[in-house]
Amino acid sequence: MTKTVTPEPREGNAPVRIAETDAGMLNSIGLANPGRAAFLAEMLPRLAELGLPIWVSVGGFAAEEYADTCRALDGRDDVACIELNLSCPNVDEAPESAADIVASCRRETGLPLYAKLSPAVPDVGALARAVEDAGADGLSLVNTIRGLALDEGLRPVLGSATGGYSGPALKPIALAAVHAAFRATQLPIVGMGGVSTGRDAMELIAVGASAVALGTVLFSDPDAPRRVREELYAELSLLGHASPEEARGVARSAPATPKP
Repeated sequence: MTKTVTPEPREGNAPVRIAETDAGMLNSIGLANPGRAAFLAEMLPRLAELGLPIWVSVGGFAAEEYADTCRALDGRDDVACIELNLSCPNVDEAPESAADIVASCRRETGLPLYAKLSPAVPDVGALARAVEDAGADGLSLVNTIRGLALDEGLRPVLGSATGGYSGPALKPIALAAVHAAFRATQLPIVGMGGVSTGRDAMELIAVGASAVALGTVLFSDPDAPRRVREELYAELSLLGHASPEEARGVARSAPATPKP
C-alpha cells in the first residue's frame, strides 16, 4: 500500500506532525506526497521492481480529482488495487459523498476499488452499503479518528493541533466498525486499527475482516507482520479453526462466554 497520492504535490501540514500518546499515536502528515505525475513517472516504476502486488491509495478534494487519478492508473499492470482514501482526518474533505466519489471512480477504472472509511459516522453499516451500491469492490476499515494531545505547558503538541489517532486504543472502534460493515454488506473487508498481536488480528477476522493491515506497530516493530502472522495461525489452531477464512465472522454467531 502506497501513501495517498493527490493530483498536485503536497508538502503536508506544519510540524510537529507525529506525537506519541499514552495509548497510541497522533499524526497530522496532511497527505504529503509528490503528486500524481511524479508518482506515476518515478515512484510507481520503482515500487513495481519489488515484484509485490501494489495497492495505490488515492486522495483528492473533489470527486473529479479522485476520478482523474483512477483514470490515470487504469489498465496499468503494476497496480493491483486502488484504495480510495475517503476519510483522512487531517485535511478538508471533498464536498461529495463517499458514494458519489466511488461512483465517479468506478466509471473511470476496471481496477478493484476499495473504499477506506472513517468510524466517525452515525451508521457505518449504511455507509458501507452506499459505497457497495456505488461500485466499491471492498472496504478498508478503519481510518484514524481525530484526537488532540497537550504538552506540559497545556499547548497542543501537533502543529495542526488535532491529528489522526491510531494505536492500541483504536482497536475496539475498529472491531465495532468492521462488525457493522460485515453485517451490512457482502464486500471483502481489510480490517485495521490497533493491531499489534496475532490475537488482535484474530479478533478483526472474527468480526468480519477478510484481511488485516498493520500500521502504528511498525514504528516500534518493523518485523511485526511476520510475528503477527505466526501468532495469528497459533491463535487459529488454539481455537480450532483451520484457516482465517474459516474463522471469518464467527463473532456474529458465537455465544457469549459465561463468567466463572
